[in-house]
Amino acid sequence: MSNSADSPGGPVRRSRWKPVRLLTAAVFALAGLIFVTSFNTARGTDLRTDASMLKLSDLIRQRSENNGTLEESMVAVREDVDALAQRDDGSTRAEDAKLKALEKAAGTEAIRGGGLTVTLNDAPPNARAAPGYPEPQANDLVIHQQDLQAVVNALWEGGARGIRVMDQRLISTSAVRCVGNTLILQGRVYSPPYKITAVGDRKALKKALGQSPAIENYQLYVQAYGLGWKVDEHEAVTLPGYSGTVDLHYAKPVG
Repeated sequence: MSNSADSPGGPVRRSRWKPVRLLTAAVFALAGLIFVTSFNTARGTDLRTDASMLKLSDLIRQRSENNGTLEESMVAVREDVDALAQRDDGSTRAEDAKLKALEKAAGTEAIRGGGLTVTLNDAPPNARAAPGYPEPQANDLVIHQQDLQAVVNALWEGGARGIRVMDQRLISTSAVRCVGNTLILQGRVYSPPYKITAVGDRKALKKALGQSPAIENYQLYVQAYGLGWKVDEHEAVTLPGYSGTVDLHYAKPVG
């Protein structure tokens, strides 16, 4: 009679590998292989470093170098500009002097110095003729264009450095014109009394006024009908520069 395997004293059956144990052993073996491979590959290098971070740092370094180069170029250009602005050679000084002279001659630059003011005015209302003079006509009692022009011309002849009529500086294109007893100067209208101020040598200016035949004739009307005439001297007076247009205006033919 054969012995039962389960009976006491029988041989013990050898245990077999179960699937779970095989899977566990395979996992450990694979893990070991990964660790060995990682060590051999890394050789001390951090494998977790992102490649995109490396690219970004390279870009930042490159841009920084470019900015430094541009800054050096900008400094060089600024130095060149400063050098040109501070250049003081003979030709520049001569050109500046010429420009200043032209500005003074054109009347666009303010001037200051001794001078005088001539004031012209219409005769007072209900003016009568002085003894020995005929009764006045209407035109005898008001300031005319020729009277203003006579004063301006005399002051120029007297060496005036600049002339102001009312509140406007005269230039080469200025025209003193009257319509009735109103003055039209550079597009603006003025009523008497008219004030003409000049900067220059006061003695020379007064002498020129006294030697003008047109002003001498005007003085006769001052004596006969009371037209206004007054000369005020100034130790120092300022004439502002002309700031209006300098274009020439002229008539154009029609047709």
